[in-house]
Amino acid sequence: MKIALIAHDKKKADMIQFAIAYQAILEKHELYATGTTGLRIHEATGLPIHRFQSGPLGGDQEIGAMIAQNKMDMVIFFRDPLTAQPHEPDVSALIRLCDVYSIPLATNMGTAEILIKGLERGDFAWRKIINEKQGE
Repeated sequence: MKIALIAHDKKKADMIQFAIAYQAILEKHELYATGTTGLRIHEATGLPIHRFQSGPLGGDQEIGAMIAQNKMDMVIFFRDPLTAQPHEPDVSALIRLCDVYSIPLATNMGTAEILIKGLERGDFAWRKIINEKQGE
């Protein structure tokens, strides 16, 4: 599965901890991330990760484009709800696209852990079925 990993500045340390804790699961999937988040995950874990621009420079929109083309299966986005973000419209658009295209989305550590454990159990087989039907 294709998984996007995104974290606002004050949540990057949490994302690194998450990636380290679940490295054995994440390494079985294709990982994508916005700029600095992807770099820090790679430095901490050695996981291969496709890096887009940073969020404010269009990285959120690049991931959104993949969602709209049915090329992303899950988004883990550790948002900082207490700090104003200069690219908040992009963040809102990304979340809206996840809703429109039924992409599993976690915006905090608790939900991310539930999704990653479900991924490990194979609970997201329905995404593979959707992807296969799209390819017909």
